[in-house]
Amino acid sequence: MWAAFGLQPHRSQTFKLSSDPLFVDKVRDIVGLYLSPPTRAVVLSVDEKSQIQALDREQPVLPMMPGVPERRTHSYVRHGTTTLFAALDVASGFVIGKCYKRHRAVEFLKFLKEIDAQIPEGLAVHIVMDNYATHKTPKIKAWLARRPHYHVHFTPTELAPQIRTVA
Repeated sequence: MWAAFGLQPHRSQTFKLSSDPLFVDKVRDIVGLYLSPPTRAVVLSVDEKSQIQALDREQPVLPMMPGVPERRTHSYVRHGTTTLFAALDVASGFVIGKCYKRHRAVEFLKFLKEIDAQIPEGLAVHIVMDNYATHKTPKIKAWLARRPHYHVHFTPTELAPQIRTVA
């Protein structure tokens, strides 16, 4: 019956509009950076993925050989979780990434220092990031304030993927 009427109850589509009063200005700012980055500048899209499971196979993976697929055990050992911090250089596709055990402002500051160490001297740094509270703590603001060549661009609040289809 579902097929006869084209019903697919296992699929859904949702959307969410941002209520940020500066939505249009922020989108124009960020899209402008991506499409036409300033000269002598690097534009980094920064984000983090928390609670990644750190897993290890119980036995070594057996490599692929002619006529034999790669083989691995199904069972694994848990080593807790980790947080991946990443900065994508929009122009080149180069990624600066670092994993930390926790997801706090302390780790985010360490990651900013990692970015700073890898950016060539004399470039302006434009960082596009979300409004996560970790990005706006006094220590983060103070660190950025001491580096006038850093420019922060926040994405609009409540900006999630606008349309999500679950199949």
